[in-house]
Amino acid sequence: MKKQHKKVLEPEETLCCCEYVDRHGGKSHVAACCCDCEDLDEACDRWLKREQQRPDSLSRLAATVTDRIRLPWLWGGARKLELSVVPPLVLLPVLLRLASLHFLLGMVVLTALPGLVLWYYYVTHRKKGRTLFFLSLALFSLLYTYYLFLTEMFPRGDVSPAQLGVVTLGVVLTLAALIHTKREPGHVRPQLADTHSTVTYHRTSLDREPTLNGHREIVTVASRAGSSEQTRAEQREIGGKSWCSVCKVVLPARAGHCRICGVCVLRLDHHCVWINSCVGQANHRSFLMTLLFFLLTSLYGVSLVLHSVCPGQNLPIALLYCPGVYNEYSSALCFTCAWYCSIVTGGILHLLVLQLINVSYNVTEREARIALREKTHHSILWGLIVNTGTYTRGFRDNWEEFLTMGNRPFSSTRPLTDLV
Repeated sequence: MKKQHKKVLEPEETLCCCEYVDRHGGKSHVAACCCDCEDLDEACDRWLKREQQRPDSLSRLAATVTDRIRLPWLWGGARKLELSVVPPLVLLPVLLRLASLHFLLGMVVLTALPGLVLWYYYVTHRKKGRTLFFLSLALFSLLYTYYLFLTEMFPRGDVSPAQLGVVTLGVVLTLAALIHTKREPGHVRPQLADTHSTVTYHRTSLDREPTLNGHREIVTVASRAGSSEQTRAEQREIGGKSWCSVCKVVLPARAGHCRICGVCVLRLDHHCVWINSCVGQANHRSFLMTLLFFLLTSLYGVSLVLHSVCPGQNLPIALLYCPGVYNEYSSALCFTCAWYCSIVTGGILHLLVLQLINVSYNVTEREARIALREKTHHSILWGLIVNTGTYTRGFRDNWEEFLTMGNRPFSSTRPLTDLV
């Protein structure tokens, strides 16, 4: 089959709502998503001729398919649709409604669903790749359960308008805190003084910093005056800094390079798949606020649901024993959603407790993992509390430092539509 050369986009040419620039740099159209698929043609030809497929044929075909799935957009042409967003939008309503048919189905679904999510997290974590699956699942879980609260719980008459307003306020505050968390974690910017200094690099052995994959190097910045006393003083002053050969920047103390995001972050705590972003100096406080708002909203909503579908029952007992709840499908659906929210709330509570402990001891999650790996930590309560003893200055001073640590100015203002 003769290959057709695609039109290359000119610099002054604008795109209409259905046009886009493909991964090869050519101009294409949404309506032509099934045309000129050379990778598919080649794979089919090899299969019909019983020839062995190329090692990268499947990955090239998948890249072509994902590149051509687009949504028309008014500004800048058609937008690429991430396929990892779709599964939560389809599976979550189906599984929750399936689990509401019978309590045995509910046990199977609510047991298998967390296991599948943890398995997918393990797979993506090993590949160090970015995915919108977890962010999509978190957002859709919040919005879909709120939708069911409006359509199934509120019409029953057991929830007052004031209680509905409290739940709505909790959802709005959670989304607002999430949007603020997604702005920027605080990227490390190149400094002019570091650029014009004489730099000597000494590579760190991989066994001391295995998490950096050989991309971090110790840096010594010497004064241009050449004085040995000034040089030693500057070496002591920047002793906690290091050099990232990927981002080409000098890293301050406690900064780190995220291999998933591909950037260096100030006071890097960890990369959170649930927000599809790093947690660092600029968004750590808003990240804790997101967890707290979600936790309080979920607990309050679950309590309202259980009071309605299991009247007269104690709340902890109602989750385990609620007679007659499956006699009516609406009550069963609300009860199933309460169980699902309880499972999610348990995970959020665990993460929030670990974060509060780390802040109290002035330890980031990244520093705790390195200390556990190198066995340079002091464990309390069977490893729940990891104290490195490096930056801690007491409970009060640690929290004061966390609440007052400065934010780096953003290089650009990201629009609210760029949530992912």
